[in-house]
Amino acid sequence: MPAHAADTGALPHRGDELGARQMQTPDGLPAEIDLSRPSAARVYDYFLGGAHNFEIDRRLAEQIAGMTPNLAATMRSGREFLRRAVRVLLDAGIDQFLDIGSGIPTVGNVHEVAQAANPQARIVYVDIDPVAVAHSRELLADNDRAIAVHADLREPKLILDEARASGLIDFDRPLGILLAGVVHFVPDADRPADILTTLRAAAAPGSFLVISHSTFEDQPQEMLDAQRLSARTDTEITLRSRAEVTGFFGDWTVLAPGVVHMPLWRPDSPSDVDEHPERFGAFGGVARYDHPAG
Repeated sequence: MPAHAADTGALPHRGDELGARQMQTPDGLPAEIDLSRPSAARVYDYFLGGAHNFEIDRRLAEQIAGMTPNLAATMRSGREFLRRAVRVLLDAGIDQFLDIGSGIPTVGNVHEVAQAANPQARIVYVDIDPVAVAHSRELLADNDRAIAVHADLREPKLILDEARASGLIDFDRPLGILLAGVVHFVPDADRPADILTTLRAAAAPGSFLVISHSTFEDQPQEMLDAQRLSARTDTEITLRSRAEVTGFFGDWTVLAPGVVHMPLWRPDSPSDVDEHPERFGAFGGVARYDHPAG
């Protein structure tokens, strides 16, 4: 659910009302995982119709949905944007993907889209949520061209090292760096622009960068209020402007139609574009690293 927000203290006490004593750690998940708090990845999974979520996640999801009834559609719009972007990268010859902030690989995730078009495509998923990573590893157990890594976007050098060590990513060749609904989890104090600079610097010419990011622009107050409920997932959203999101692409060439509300980014057909695409509350864009002049 793309959000990072500080705990407001106005929500139920998680240890009592929603506490861990009511939850049983599922088989195969690390015992240290805290199931007394909702997980952003599992709430997102719930909105996408996935099965990898728990009662504590569903209760938060329903509370948020009560404030913003179109939120499930918003989550699906973000996933559809990612799928369209991956297909564009595949058409450009990209066969390796670094998906940071991947969440739980539910139906139609990157490895399914990529490997359906190119069975040799390789994917490294990265997520900060140990539950999402544990589920991902279970789902990918029989896929020798896709793995999941537990890491934090705020440590880009570690992510790059892990990707290299996996043997699935060759940074001397073009790749797709995917940051769908994750950069807004990084507050300004953690210098997201510097993080993006580090990631871009590791890529070879011909690489692509995909970003979707929540925004305050064109948003009704109830949507902004709902974002604050993300406090309960330990993941606070920082809403940013189109100009700020565009800045994360650095000097890479932004593909047409630019950084736009997600449904407007290369829809499969005109009928797929909502009458009010801004209601989905996020921008999406894709940029290419062109060979330096000379």
